[in-house]
Amino acid sequence: MQKRTLRTTLCVALATLPMLASAQLTANVALTSNYKFRGQDQDTGRTRAFKPAIQGGFDYAFGESGWYVGNWNSSVNWLSGNSIESDLYGGYKFTAGGVNWDVGALTYIYPGAKGANTTELYGAGSFGPLTLKYSHTISKDYFGWAGESSGSGYKGRNTGYLNLAFAQEVAPSLTLKAAVGYTRFNGGIKDYTALTSSKIPNYVDYALGVSYDFGSGVALYGGVQGANKKDYFGFVNKTRGIVTLSKTL
Repeated sequence: MQKRTLRTTLCVALATLPMLASAQLTANVALTSNYKFRGQDQDTGRTRAFKPAIQGGFDYAFGESGWYVGNWNSSVNWLSGNSIESDLYGGYKFTAGGVNWDVGALTYIYPGAKGANTTELYGAGSFGPLTLKYSHTISKDYFGWAGESSGSGYKGRNTGYLNLAFAQEVAPSLTLKAAVGYTRFNGGIKDYTALTSSKIPNYVDYALGVSYDFGSGVALYGGVQGANKKDYFGFVNKTRGIVTLSKTL
């Protein structure tokens, strides 16, 4: 019995060696002049355009299986008692019908400000230079907008975000990037925000820029990002010129 168990264990271990050998761990680090998320400044402590943020994370791909997990972090300044955003995600990539698909889940964590923690399911399809992605909130709140953690009685679940992105190399090492996104807040968030000011509007964000690949994992991005509905959201939706230097290891 012991010999059979040992033989089975050895066979399983040997069978997983090819997958382990092809598994890939990568890391990334970046310095940006302004971190915008869905068109909005993530530093609300300053109104000026230059609000540098340090960012970085890790990605682990399980060989050729299509499965992956990762972590990404950034300095932020829009929550009391918190100065970092830490994202945890995992998903599955595959090809079907000539389209590259990516489905998974992502949790945004804000240590010290749990009311802003948000979890989304996402699905994306890429065809040529175009990628269409939809993210759907499944947590009770959406970045604190509904005030659920403070007992508001309102929830942010079922808020959605749709993004269409374009990326195409237009010259050696130079890639043109453009994107447009749409945030649709659920009824709970709209009703809750209407209690204190006016009902929050759905909004559109946009980005346009170029990225230059220096080789060895070093890239420089320059472009503009912003969003509409500035009359409601104020300076955080203002169009900003953004420069980001990144390194992939």
